[in-house]
Amino acid sequence: GIAQRAKNKKRVKAIHAKIKNVRQNMLHQFSRKLVNEHAAIFIGNVNAKALAQTRLAKSVLDASWTTLRTMLKYKCENAGVCYEEVNEAYTTQICSCCGSRSSSPEGRAGLGIREWQCVECGTLHDRDVNSALNILALGHERLAVGISVL
Repeated sequence: GIAQRAKNKKRVKAIHAKIKNVRQNMLHQFSRKLVNEHAAIFIGNVNAKALAQTRLAKSVLDASWTTLRTMLKYKCENAGVCYEEVNEAYTTQICSCCGSRSSSPEGRAGLGIREWQCVECGTLHDRDVNSALNILALGHERLAVGISVL
C-alpha cells in the first residue's frame, strides 16, 4: 500500500514480517486446538504446490495449507494423536451415505455446483460436508486395517 508507493522498503519489510507472524500464530493456535480436541485427525492429500500454480495461487498461499499440514503432523505425533493423510480423489462426488457416484456433478463445470442430490438414496449433499464425511470414512478405514502413511 502506502509504504510501497512511498518506496519505504524498511516499512514494507516490517509490514510483511508482521503479517507472517500473525499468520504463523493463528496456524499454531488452530492446529493446537485441533490436536487438543481430537483423538484422530484425517486430512485430504491436497497438492498445495500444484494449486499454487493456478489462478487460485494467492488463496492457496494465504491459507498456508502446507504449513498447517506440517504443524498438525508433528503436533499429533508429539501428543499421541492419530494423524492420517488420505487420498481425497472423488470425495466430493461419492455419496457419503450410499457410496454411489452416478449423480454427482463432475468436471470443471460441476465445481460451481455446491449442493447435489444422490439419485440412488435421495440424500441432499453440500459438496464440502460430503467430502469431509468421505475423508473421515477413508481415515477410519485406514485405522481399521492398520495402514499408516507416516
